[in-house]
Amino acid sequence: MSQTASAVASRPSNGPAGAPLLSVENLSVAFHQGGRTTLAVDGVSFSIAKGETLALVGESGSGKSVSALSILKLLPYPAASHPNGAVIFSGENLIDEDERDLRRVRGNKISMIFQEPMSSLNPLHTIERQVGEVLKIHRGISDRQARERTLELLRQVGIREPEKRLGAYPHQLSGGQRQRVMIAMALANEPELLIADEPTTALDVTVQAQILELLKKLQAERQMAMLFITHDLGIVRKIADRVCVMYRGKIVEEGPTARIFAEPSHAYTKHLLAAEPRGMPPAANANAPVVMEAKDVKVWFPIRTGLFRRVTDHVKAVDGIDLTLRAGQTVGIVGESGSGKTTLGLALCRMIASKGQIAFDGERIDARSFKSMRPLRDRIQIVFQDPFGSLSPRMPITDIISEGLRVHQPGIGAAERDARVVAALGEVGLDPATRFRYPHEFSGGQRQRIAIARAMVLNPRFVMLDEPTSALDMSVQAQVVDLLRDLQQKHQLAYLFISHDLKVVRALANEVVVMRNGLVVERGPAAEIFERPQTDYTKALMAAAFAIETAPTGVVSQ
Repeated sequence: MSQTASAVASRPSNGPAGAPLLSVENLSVAFHQGGRTTLAVDGVSFSIAKGETLALVGESGSGKSVSALSILKLLPYPAASHPNGAVIFSGENLIDEDERDLRRVRGNKISMIFQEPMSSLNPLHTIERQVGEVLKIHRGISDRQARERTLELLRQVGIREPEKRLGAYPHQLSGGQRQRVMIAMALANEPELLIADEPTTALDVTVQAQILELLKKLQAERQMAMLFITHDLGIVRKIADRVCVMYRGKIVEEGPTARIFAEPSHAYTKHLLAAEPRGMPPAANANAPVVMEAKDVKVWFPIRTGLFRRVTDHVKAVDGIDLTLRAGQTVGIVGESGSGKTTLGLALCRMIASKGQIAFDGERIDARSFKSMRPLRDRIQIVFQDPFGSLSPRMPITDIISEGLRVHQPGIGAAERDARVVAALGEVGLDPATRFRYPHEFSGGQRQRIAIARAMVLNPRFVMLDEPTSALDMSVQAQVVDLLRDLQQKHQLAYLFISHDLKVVRALANEVVVMRNGLVVERGPAAEIFERPQTDYTKALMAAAFAIETAPTGVVSQ
């Protein structure tokens, strides 16, 4: 065992007195594939006391999530194994427990919030059924009691009008709402230990502050221990008592949060603390050609009720918005989950039906059908939030990037297509020699660069960027922001940048539009919006995004 790991194992907990609730001792995790063994976690040791929060931080691939999944033995066994180590919870070694004994612990004494709610929630079951199932299995309560407790939990995690959400399916909720449902499920049985794996990644800043405050409140009330896994060091500063920094499967530094932030000793910790999007967006030319223009755009979704499913009301996702976007300019769209940001972007790209005028390069496109939009698709591109979900796992990277060329420029030969792919990969900072690999062989940041290359290979004029950095490590976020700025300056691209991360928006956007409930509540030059917000809602967003990151350890600013 390394000196660092030994020190962590022998160091007394900073939490309440007594034996730790959880003690991970010299844990290693190996993966076996094709006759080759890879050590993903190497001799990791840490402990958590009742009522304490330990943050496990590090970049993608450092071993954070693998360590956490090992606690409940949720890894794909026998492909994964533990060459050595123990996980002691309430005096029992969970590594030695069988599935029957582990089921008494999972979801009851230890709960877990996963990073990606869409793949964690069952798409065929309603929210009421999924939250209620956790209660019925472990508590044996009635349907009526489960419904009442489900409503209480949904209110606690900030779901508005929870009665209307009970019958909803996961795809009918926004990303932030789905994550809140996951948190409600994890807290349903009042666990002794909560493992939170990037639980606020998909949430906007105000809801993020609410969720962190909620977790701290519940933790104080129940003396719940929490293992918090994140790449966002701003969150760590707010919520954690102690921090373990992981790098290449090892814990390289551990200590009280205040000390780690004030006096980091390891070079990797210093690198993490210095990594965040910086710089200013390229100066916008007020006389540049207008690329995309929208007037009074509306997207209303009908609400059908009764036996005959008559339309009785509408969800006004986008309600009368004007927008002008010029070449070389970035308009940032910000607001909470469900505010209509992505719906507006999809309407401008003619991916969903809308009312109002939309013009691209001076040509009205709002009346065009989906089929008649096809000739324009090469000049209107989208980079989605989740690159792993938007890249086909069955296709090598060269086919993914060249697919658009085959569709929109069928006349070019295979050699020229390959040359264009090589150039696109080089432009986004990836080795062209890797183009025959598949998406799962790349990191999250590399996959997002591939998604950007797929858009750029067609030489677009307008690019909708929908939360393209939200799931990335802080240092990778900074790299992607620099890449997007360079590409914009080189090609005079018009960006519609949708994000809940205001630090990234500040580094990219020339103009900011603040949305709430389908309406624009404030808009203007980015510098004015960030420095002198006018509406209470915008001020609340700014306070949650910036004032919160300087709050004392364990305190959430409001």
